[in-house]
Amino acid sequence: MFCKRKNIPLAGAVLGLLLSVAACKPPKLDTYEKNVEIPGNGWDNTFVPFFDLNIAPEDTGYFYTIHANVRHRDSYSFSNLWMMIRITSPDKKVDSHRVELQLADVTGKWAGSGTDDIFEHRVLINNHAIFAKPGSYRFSFQQNMRQNPLMSVMNVGLRIQKDTLRLR
Repeated sequence: MFCKRKNIPLAGAVLGLLLSVAACKPPKLDTYEKNVEIPGNGWDNTFVPFFDLNIAPEDTGYFYTIHANVRHRDSYSFSNLWMMIRITSPDKKVDSHRVELQLADVTGKWAGSGTDDIFEHRVLINNHAIFAKPGSYRFSFQQNMRQNPLMSVMNVGLRIQKDTLRLR
């Protein structure tokens, strides 16, 4: 019979070994998503949401798809949203990009999904991003429109999804 007293220490040792091996392995990134509420639904350009992401060594061999999430009211006055996106890499180098997010088509119809007067968009920023070095990355979003504050913006966010394995 398996449950004899002399097997209990052996089972405990095996369980302890398995738990310690599982605890030592760093987590892998499959999908990262975080959204930040804009205070008062008016995005002032001095309010710069940031998103911290940790890339494990085994995650550097993949391509990633990066989206910006935007949630706004129907009363949002523009068909687009310009943002400054800054990415700080583990070696503290900062990469800045001015990005236009198209939120509506030429007729003014919102591109995202909506319920009542609230619309949500997931806008592609990069579909073959590479995180070449393991470590901590910080993404920051600053609204870069002429109007300040930018009214009727409720939330902004970042979504990063692991894509295909890349050849090194």
